[in-house]
Amino acid sequence: MSKNLPITSDSVSHSFRNATGPIDYGFVNDYMFRTILQENERVLRGLICALLHLKDEDILSIEIKNPILPGDTFDAKEFILDVEITLNNAALINLEMQVVNEYNWSERSLSYLCRRFDQLDKGQDYTECKPAIHIGFLDFTPFPECPEFYATYKLLNIKNQHLYSDKFILSVVDLTHIELATDEDKTYGIDRWARLFKSTTWEEIKMIAENNPVLTEASEKLYTYNADEAARQRSQARAEYLAHERAVNNRLAKLTEENAVLISEKQEWTTEKQAMVSENQALAAENERLRAQLAKFENSDAL
Repeated sequence: MSKNLPITSDSVSHSFRNATGPIDYGFVNDYMFRTILQENERVLRGLICALLHLKDEDILSIEIKNPILPGDTFDAKEFILDVEITLNNAALINLEMQVVNEYNWSERSLSYLCRRFDQLDKGQDYTECKPAIHIGFLDFTPFPECPEFYATYKLLNIKNQHLYSDKFILSVVDLTHIELATDEDKTYGIDRWARLFKSTTWEEIKMIAENNPVLTEASEKLYTYNADEAARQRSQARAEYLAHERAVNNRLAKLTEENAVLISEKQEWTTEKQAMVSENQALAAENERLRAQLAKFENSDAL
């Protein structure tokens, strides 16, 4: 797709229908993800309804509290990833697209959620706390030993599973395990949103969005911003930064693995060395015993 295409609403729909080939900057680019959600309330509502199992009429108001302005410059390193939303003036929601595994997701997501939950002004009663929900779209598996497509975590009693509070919620959409989507996930279309986010070609994204007006609208918005030079530059900046982060983290993970191997080899060597020392000590003791015995025999012969 040419990056100099006009982006009027009439031309976008026609051009999108005829678009082919790879998508330069898809939804997993967090700049694209944020920009599209904040620029199109219908898309944002559709995504929230799927994730929270709501109907469209359940959403009375939806407000993004930390919007980015398309014309603003930003530091790719310090770009704020999460989208802060107030839903119906009654719940606080964070949405985050995270493609780089920094091996700290549990702590990171808890930190985000705690900041959102800490919302009361001086003098307010604690019962006035609104529910806080953090939903991460991850292009990696946070718990490889327990993979799950859409997982939700709450505070529970570990003995009897009694719910401590339903105001503190963490959810994860694992974009690498869409095949694990449950029937419930499919009923609410969460798997379809995930496949849309993971699309890498215009042919693929059109097939996924077919006969779904909200997904089609999201896809057309993606096409619009892929044709906009300013949006492309910002998306490229994020992509380059994330590629650097991924390379650094992969290198760190490799070095950590190599270090673990070296530590294991050192431990084996230390064990072998200790065994050799013990064996040498035993041989030395046996040698001394034989020497003593030989000396005894020599003394007896001399007599």
